[in-house]
Amino acid sequence: MGDRILVVACGALGRELQAVIGANRLDGIDVAYLSAALHNTPDQIPGAVDERLTAAGAQYEKVFVAYGDCGTGGALDVVLERHGAQRLPGAHCYEFLAGADVFAHLHEAEPTTFYVTDFLLRQFDRLVWRGLGLDRWPQLRDDYFGNYTRLLYLSQFRPDAERLTAAQRAADQLGLRLEHVHVGTGDVAPALLSIAGRP
Repeated sequence: MGDRILVVACGALGRELQAVIGANRLDGIDVAYLSAALHNTPDQIPGAVDERLTAAGAQYEKVFVAYGDCGTGGALDVVLERHGAQRLPGAHCYEFLAGADVFAHLHEAEPTTFYVTDFLLRQFDRLVWRGLGLDRWPQLRDDYFGNYTRLLYLSQFRPDAERLTAAQRAADQLGLRLEHVHVGTGDVAPALLSIAGRP
């Protein structure tokens, strides 16, 4: 592959990565996506990333992993150190998509926040409502979300009326106050530009 770069990425970041790669003309990057469903079993993320990086072997000049720690408790970083790979900064996608400084401010202002990104908003019914069984046992809502006060929609792309309506519906289903902050792709672009050697 010569001087090409491999990015092993969470499937939930597909649109965001393609937008950053396209906008910055990062033609030397190949992206291999892993299932976004791995976030339901974060202990399996390090193994899946390890398998993909091992399969790539020495084909690429550099490898990069488009995940945060994502609930792996540092296990992902152990895998990356073995492969000489870097990853996106931060603990999770909310942090690196908002940018570390912005996320820290948002979290400090209201720690009792449930965050959704563009991806999670699109998949809200499948991953949150049905995924947590709230469609069958709605009485569990307060057990899961009783300590939250707001649903904060962190948008990566400027939302249209349909997405804002979907965000309000999600907040209403969870009994939370809706707020929206457009954050774009946060720390993703700087990280990819850095790995690509671009200023």
